[in-house]
Amino acid sequence: MREIEKLYLEYTGQRAAQVVELPSSGSNRRYFRMSDENGSTMIGAVGTSIEENKAFWAISKHFSSKGLPVPKVLAHDEEFMCYLQEDLGDGILFNAITPGRECGKYSEEEKALLKKTMALLPDLQFKGADGFDFSICYPQPEFDERMISFDQNYFKYCFLKATGLDFSEVKLEEDFRKMSDVLMRNTSSTFLYRDFQARNVMLVDGEPYFIDFQGGRKGPIYYDVASFIWQAKANYSEQLKKELIDTYIESLKRYIPVDRDYFYSQLRHFVLFRTLQVLGAYGFRGYFEKKPHFLQSVPYAIDNLRQLLKESPFAEYPYLSKILKELTEMRQFSEMDGEKKLEVRIYSFAYKKGIPNDVSGNGGGYVFDCRAINNPGKYEHFFHFTGLDKEVIDFLEEDGGVLKFLDNVYDLADAHVERYIERKFTNLMFSFGCTGGQHRSVYCAEHLAQHIAHKYDVKVFLYHREQGIEKEL
Repeated sequence: MREIEKLYLEYTGQRAAQVVELPSSGSNRRYFRMSDENGSTMIGAVGTSIEENKAFWAISKHFSSKGLPVPKVLAHDEEFMCYLQEDLGDGILFNAITPGRECGKYSEEEKALLKKTMALLPDLQFKGADGFDFSICYPQPEFDERMISFDQNYFKYCFLKATGLDFSEVKLEEDFRKMSDVLMRNTSSTFLYRDFQARNVMLVDGEPYFIDFQGGRKGPIYYDVASFIWQAKANYSEQLKKELIDTYIESLKRYIPVDRDYFYSQLRHFVLFRTLQVLGAYGFRGYFEKKPHFLQSVPYAIDNLRQLLKESPFAEYPYLSKILKELTEMRQFSEMDGEKKLEVRIYSFAYKKGIPNDVSGNGGGYVFDCRAINNPGKYEHFFHFTGLDKEVIDFLEEDGGVLKFLDNVYDLADAHVERYIERKFTNLMFSFGCTGGQHRSVYCAEHLAQHIAHKYDVKVFLYHREQGIEKEL
């Protein structure tokens, strides 16, 4: 930290009034927020690799000259061990989309941020490459067969072997070489970000800015698309993935003509390759560096792999496909199958006929007693109506009691559903009981079902037991 404080003094002419170290991610770089007496701040970075620091400096300078949204670099020390850059604040895209990521259903505002980011990617790839000297890139200037081989072996030795799965290295290597040939069909002079993901996108007044591109190099456009959209914990629906790809393609057309079918077919191979690379990284960080939080992301990457194989097997790599299918079916991963959505069953019932049985065998979940709510069943006028009818709905909502009751239910239900999704549980049950299972319980069960179905990407099954009504929302 002494070096960065010295650089700050040399650059500003005064000592930093405050230096606060920021949380680090997976790299060995350290970041500090440094402020003067007036509260003006800048970010100080200290890295262990001089060549990597030089690469970041050169890329950032070039990007800024092209008008691309990146932090301005301000100064570096003589040895290039540390540098100062513009402070973009604390807004990170990854944090801004947390609600959507956790529940699997992204809001329109969250989708808009994601699409803004994808629309800017072609600018980074094409403007970022225009006139840039790739020889400065670290650890190598371009995406090539060696890089592909490094990442394939990363997966093989740091993850696949660690699972204990038996495989033939000779046969696997044959398919790895075929994959390399497919990936190298699309060599281009564009900029490959390498680690294009939501954690590396800052938000300044709602606009994306990009950081941590020091691993960038010359390479094909598909890699970064795969990195961002298939990021392990993103939890994007298939529809949202398509929307993000289409957003990217429309922006890409400003630079080159695009054959949409070919783009999709080639992208699949980069998604597979990137997923293998990510699993290798998780294995290395988790199994070898003993950082268990990286292993928590493995099930999400396995889910991506499982979905890829389900859509269409990779006929080009028969042995690899066989091994990957076995991998996704291993006991420690099969129980984490992300394709199976949480199933929420919601019942209305009459207490005199007993609480509904939980068909999942998990114990029954929440049971809410609606009998404290004003009862329309006391009045002959409502005998022939249920909680689905306007007459009963108006009666229940008139004094607001049922609305306050459901507000509390929603808070409990939301917390439970979100936690179950996060933990990849598959069944949850809510039951509402009243005297006859006709008015209050029916109204409450109906409204909770609509609430959950609208808010979360889960399966909702609704049962009005005493009315003989069953439906899926």
